Amino acid sequence: MGHAYTPGLKVSDAAEFIRIRLLPIPGEVLVKQGDTVEPDTVVARALLPGNVVTSNFARQMGVAAADLDDLLLVKMGTEVQEGQPVARSKGIFGLMKQTINAPTTGILESVSKVSGQAIFREAPIPVDVKAYVGGTVSTVEDTFGVHVDSRGTMVQGIFGIGPEVSGPIAMASDDPARVLLPADVKPEHKGSILVGGSLARLDTLRACIEQGVAALIVGGIDAADLKDLLGYDLGVAITGNEDVGLTVVVTEGFGELAMSGKTHKLLGAAAGQSASVSGATQIRAGVMRPEVLVPSEIHQIEETEVDTGLMHINSTIRIIRDPHFGELGRVTDLPAEPHKLDTEAAVRILTVALKSGEHVTLPRANVELVDERL
Repeated sequence: MGHAYTPGLKVSDAAEFIRIRLLPIPGEVLVKQGDTVEPDTVVARALLPGNVVTSNFARQMGVAAADLDDLLLVKMGTEVQEGQPVARSKGIFGLMKQTINAPTTGILESVSKVSGQAIFREAPIPVDVKAYVGGTVSTVEDTFGVHVDSRGTMVQGIFGIGPEVSGPIAMASDDPARVLLPADVKPEHKGSILVGGSLARLDTLRACIEQGVAALIVGGIDAADLKDLLGYDLGVAITGNEDVGLTVVVTEGFGELAMSGKTHKLLGAAAGQSASVSGATQIRAGVMRPEVLVPSEIHQIEETEVDTGLMHINSTIRIIRDPHFGELGRVTDLPAEPHKLDTEAAVRILTVALKSGEHVTLPRANVELVDERL
């Protein structure tokens, strides 16, 4: 068999990326087709109903719920301020009146004549969707959002954490195999997309947070350091919502792994340019990769093996399971017939030549395509 299909990581300086930006509920689209947008451009906005605050008027004033209409000082549907008098009892002979103040700022939405419960609705909560990446609005989905088209450098990582951010690319290390140290993170890196080397330990991650780095792109990370940073074990959940003050994209895997030469070179060539970064990762069905996107003027799109998913002899792969986790290699053989493993399972295999010169035979599920030539 001369070829096979397998997923992979896109690393290219001539990629096209279309990002769909949608609201969770119907709202208003603020841009139109053909508009040019920047990462921070708000493209759509919706208003979520405000929080509800309740207050039992009847119980507080010691009156029947049916009598509350005559005791209200404001009409239902009126906007009130926190602490404003909204109801008052008649008292006894005009004395000992009980006044109820609004518990929050908002709208007095209703007062039940059965339970005596008053409902206040706080101000609507705006939900904004930003463009995330600089580009052109190609499609408008009425009341929900847009599609943003762009071209340029695209680097996908193997794992990441943290939300979408943007900023200028800054190189923290000229050596993709060097461990990144806290001293490499400088005050001038505040708000930047910092590109490091083979590993960022916990002290380096914390240095990035202290210096206000927007995102860190690094070859490897230690699983124990990640757990200490987050304060919990991630497990197999979808990442991207972590609130630690830093987005991290790991390009190679867990441990001290030199960043791919092609990845380091492409990001180095884009130093100073604005990049959009997402740490969102999902490794199960509906695979989602963390990414670094650097828009630029590209006239010809490059289609790579990763785009087609077509693996053949001489394809470059990364091993994604032990043994040899994280190592790059070149495919030397793709046998057609399934091979029986020690577990008695029959699977399709491949033979890979590692950088060290060693040849290993692996299940095809243990590798992924990489946009790099060895």
